[in-house]
Amino acid sequence: MSQEEPRPAQGNLNELPDDSPLVRDAVAALRRRAQAESQQPAQLDLSHAHLVRFLRARDFDDDLAWKLFKNYHKWRAECPEISADLRPYSVLSLLHAGYHGVLKERDPTGSKVIVYRIARWDPKTFTAFDVFRVSLITSELIVREIDTQRNGVKVIFDLQGWRIAHAFQISPTVAKRVAAVLTDSFPLKVRGIHLINEPLFFRPVFTLIKPFLSEKIKARIHMHGDSYAQSLQQHFPANILPEEYCGEAVSMEELSKEWTEYIMESASYLRSISLLV
Repeated sequence: MSQEEPRPAQGNLNELPDDSPLVRDAVAALRRRAQAESQQPAQLDLSHAHLVRFLRARDFDDDLAWKLFKNYHKWRAECPEISADLRPYSVLSLLHAGYHGVLKERDPTGSKVIVYRIARWDPKTFTAFDVFRVSLITSELIVREIDTQRNGVKVIFDLQGWRIAHAFQISPTVAKRVAAVLTDSFPLKVRGIHLINEPLFFRPVFTLIKPFLSEKIKARIHMHGDSYAQSLQQHFPANILPEEYCGEAVSMEELSKEWTEYIMESASYLRSISLLV
């Protein structure tokens, strides 16, 4: 880059395509830092596609992107119960149960939207680690999309069917690890967390997780209760919401089936990153 060529503000870099010289320069700088400061750089994925997502998640702030990169690999190394095996076959029954789906359309801010249905999680069959592995698998897939890197993700948790058996699965250790992913250990901007149909006895679990969350994430949590139709549509237009949630889009069953098929089609990629620490 010549001295006469002005460098855009960090946030504006996020609007540039991956092949922009400025983006490539930023990725190259992050790669050099990883090679110089990581204890085992040869074991890291230092490809452009992998590194750029950390830069976009932190609007090309070099120091924040490096911190996120370190935290991501540290978290994955320390939590093999979730991250060591991302092959979809390990959670196939949970996927077929329709536990979650990804909306076809983004919200008006460009965020990807994921819906999780707790009633489809049988705690006698699947542990909290299995459930969070499903979330990690989906996150690893959607973060490959440049629009998701730029605009982040919003999640809707339908807590209908939440039972004491679910609560027993959320230990302080699990709560801390989940909070780490939500705050500063995954290269994905969490733009909103929406809880619907939350029962009163979900509150103790939320109280357990809340201290580990950043103030920014806490401010993005919305509790809608069981009369959520109007309040949810203040954040998501009806035309993108599934019909089960007073929307006009296709059903959750169809969304879940399509997303499960996509996960299965991505099995080779997910296997390739399973041992990435």
